[in-house]
Amino acid sequence: MEIVTHPMSLDYHKNFCWEDIMRKAISLGYRSHQTSTCGLHIHVNRSCFGDNREEQDEVISRILFFVETHWAELLRFSRRSEYSMNRWAARYGYEKTGREILDKAKKGNNGRYAAVNLMNYATIEFRMFRGTLKYNTLIAAIELVNEICDLAIHLTDDGIAKMSWSEFVGTIEAPELITYLKERRLYVNENISAEEDL
Repeated sequence: MEIVTHPMSLDYHKNFCWEDIMRKAISLGYRSHQTSTCGLHIHVNRSCFGDNREEQDEVISRILFFVETHWAELLRFSRRSEYSMNRWAARYGYEKTGREILDKAKKGNNGRYAAVNLMNYATIEFRMFRGTLKYNTLIAAIELVNEICDLAIHLTDDGIAKMSWSEFVGTIEAPELITYLKERRLYVNENISAEEDL
């Protein structure tokens, strides 16, 4: 079973009947994570990034830069293999600026099979996540997308470029996302004293 979300607020997703849908799918024998053919695709309205295409492109370029900069962590988060990611959600490739990545993305060489698909008119689509029928994993992925989008909206190009993964996870307060990051060993913002390190 492949899940494709429609654009809705994080609160709406959390109050939506996802648990019921997943429970029913499991009871009917559907699989998601245990296949090689489906993913979890999260759509975000372009309109939340600005009033016009130029403003939206500014934010989208920062999203793309974040994804390329933190590709290793996002690959681990995604639960996909590198092969699967290259097949269904390929990266555009790192460049010095988000604008350069966006220019490359607009050429459309990946078609819709990009980690962040820009081919839809009204939405951008995060395609990097492996499919799931676990509610907590679904919500963690949606919370991650929400965090990345918020970051891209509120930070400058320079702010995004300077942000490390540990600084990023240090800003997160979403409980499902924190739990999932810890499970995937991606929650690295806890200080380790020199004595503990020995």
